Amino acid sequence: MPNWLLPENIADVLPSEARKIEELRRLMLDNFRTYGYELVMPPLLEYLESLLTGAGEDTDLRTFKLVDQLSGRMLGLRPDMTTQVARIDAHLLNRASVTRLCYAGSVLHTRPSGLHATREPLQIGCEMYGHAGLEADAEIQELALASLALAGFDKVRLDLTHVGVLRALLDTCPAAQRDQARIHAALRAKDVPDLQALAVNYDPVVRDALLALPSLYGDIDVLSKAREVLPDLPGIAKALAELAALAASALGRAQVAIDLADLRGYQYESGAMFALYVPGLPNAVARGGRYDHVGEAFGRARPATGFSLDLRELARLLPTAERKHSIRAPWGNAPELKEKIAELRKSGEVVIQSMPGHSHELDEFECDRALVLDENGSNWILKNLG
Repeated sequence: MPNWLLPENIADVLPSEARKIEELRRLMLDNFRTYGYELVMPPLLEYLESLLTGAGEDTDLRTFKLVDQLSGRMLGLRPDMTTQVARIDAHLLNRASVTRLCYAGSVLHTRPSGLHATREPLQIGCEMYGHAGLEADAEIQELALASLALAGFDKVRLDLTHVGVLRALLDTCPAAQRDQARIHAALRAKDVPDLQALAVNYDPVVRDALLALPSLYGDIDVLSKAREVLPDLPGIAKALAELAALAASALGRAQVAIDLADLRGYQYESGAMFALYVPGLPNAVARGGRYDHVGEAFGRARPATGFSLDLRELARLLPTAERKHSIRAPWGNAPELKEKIAELRKSGEVVIQSMPGHSHELDEFECDRALVLDENGSNWILKNLG
């Protein structure tokens, strides 16, 4: 096997793509800061029990594991940064007030999430801790939509769901509680025959409600239908009211859809959840929601909500960035030349000095000007190149 081959679904990022990704990262992090989010940088690996704390079985399966040669303990390479940021809030910062944190960094997956997906996403996101009200969910949703707008996407679909609907149903039926993992899998696949087989001995009200969930998908009118066909339980009423409020806050910024059976992250999340879709990608480009229970495992329960997206996946949809205008300068050590080049670079110009004997092969830069001596050979001036 050639020594330059990379593992499957692992790839280098070449200059033009890297520039798109980096520009997006900077735009989004700068925007997060305008909302008061503080940047944190969790480690790439940590002890496995800490990394998987509060996470579901899916996270365990996606985690690369290795033995620490210093301690002999198992380490994990992070497949997601959300639980790491929750640990920082609960165990290190230990603030009593509302805390807003943001992050950006590579994560690793044992298997790709889709056919052409990378196993090394570049994850960026925001988390808010300390406020249990819907205001926090609305701000996180707003930030996720703003992030896609910064990337140039004006046609976005927002899918909303709420784990409170299913949990309210399960709380009334012990038999259904015992089957919750299989129910969750059937709902995700919208597998009605499997649901029917599972629910055959359940309480009739719970059985009918579970069988209705896969069909409760569509525009915001689905919430009215849900109120008609689902039992009048406090947990369900609260969940539907929260979804209505979040849908109303997104109108005009995204096409809003409701899907009460889309419960990806069910073990992880604790309230309203959302997914964002853009043209050109079959899978969600961003996901977010409330996860109030993750901090408990770190010794400090805190209300929490957040979102994340993969910058590499997002950048892949964007057109190739235009080459940056730059200045070509000759190689030399003359003080006047060095001073002029430094002055131009300080003003924000890209100045590329030609190496002796080499022509220009630049994908990222277009040298539309050159630094040359004037007619008297005494001053360095800029000359436009045709």
